[in-house]
Amino acid sequence: MSIRVRAAAVQAEPMWLDLAAGVEQTIGLIEDAAAGGAELVAFPETFLPGYPWWLWLESVDWGTEFRSRYLANAMSRDSAELSAIARTARRVGIRVVLGFAERAERNLYMAQAMVSPDGQVDISRKAWPTPLERAVFAAGARTPTVYYTELGRIGMLGGADHLCPQRRMDLWREQIHVAAWSGFTIYHEVSEEIVMAVNSDVSEQYARAAGVVVIAPTALVPMIGWHAVDARTPGQRLLGVGGLARILGPDGRDLAPPLPPGSTGLLFADVVLGGSARPDADEHPSARWVG
Repeated sequence: MSIRVRAAAVQAEPMWLDLAAGVEQTIGLIEDAAAGGAELVAFPETFLPGYPWWLWLESVDWGTEFRSRYLANAMSRDSAELSAIARTARRVGIRVVLGFAERAERNLYMAQAMVSPDGQVDISRKAWPTPLERAVFAAGARTPTVYYTELGRIGMLGGADHLCPQRRMDLWREQIHVAAWSGFTIYHEVSEEIVMAVNSDVSEQYARAAGVVVIAPTALVPMIGWHAVDARTPGQRLLGVGGLARILGPDGRDLAPPLPPGSTGLLFADVVLGGSARPDADEHPSARWVG
């Protein structure tokens, strides 16, 4: 028995450090995805309130300025903002995978919310924040989460977790994998084309290795005014980022032509999944099954 799913991947710039505006933007994108016939829409990593790119600038002054604002604009799981997003998913009848910075007591986590079409919310936290990310975020649970849904078995990871063998979930028989990216960093003399190719290769390799459909939403980060200059090389841009959302088949090939790099929108693709969505009762007891 096959399952047909119309999926959408977000390619957009977040509303930086403005949770209220970000929630409004998120709701609009969910509505647009549903209007386009999507049954599943996936957002980039920490889309709310945006990824803390100041960490890459290694600036104490910038860290002091942005850290408190970042914390104030993070979202908790019992917040009115997440409830509003869940109500939107229920109203338009769509499943949502949303990357956000989760505030839980004194900690911040790089989280992904799985929101069902009836508005139920479950949250997974990034297990392996990078050394830079650990300056802001705590580590999440080590147990992979696979969701048994009406659309099939769905797993999700954010950013560099895809490079950690411990987080590979192909052994847990995903059918759809959401590979959420916060943007692709261009550092020193590396070109934008090379960076986007390398990061996209990670999604392609995951699709081929696991034999799954990969939905890879990506944030756009023009970072106007945030470019740093290397004092040793006048005029050399030190940091900038781009993004390219993709939806890939199990062979690692695009199921739909990507949007132009730097453009804002939703990438849609129709996918066909083989087999039953329901896992065997005793299969893979080390995975956390939800649904």
